[in-house]
Amino acid sequence: MTVKQVSHDREPFGDYHYEIFREGTLVARYAHDYRGDGTWIVFVGGRKEASPGVREFLEGGGPQPLRLSDKAVRFLTARLPLV
Repeated sequence: MTVKQVSHDREPFGDYHYEIFREGTLVARYAHDYRGDGTWIVFVGGRKEASPGVREFLEGGGPQPLRLSDKAVRFLTARLPLV
């Protein structure tokens, strides 16, 4: 699975948004508030739920490639259909 930050104009204290793909297909959208305290995920199809914190869910960023943590992959795998 891969993750990509959605780039758009963001308010100074606005939320950060990411898209999560499995084999090139969008499967979920992950977001967190500007401090990383509040996190949520919306799966394709509309199901929304709380998710692990940003420091547990995403790795990299800045000069390093952004990627999902092992915990994030386990979280997603447990909730996504095998299709």
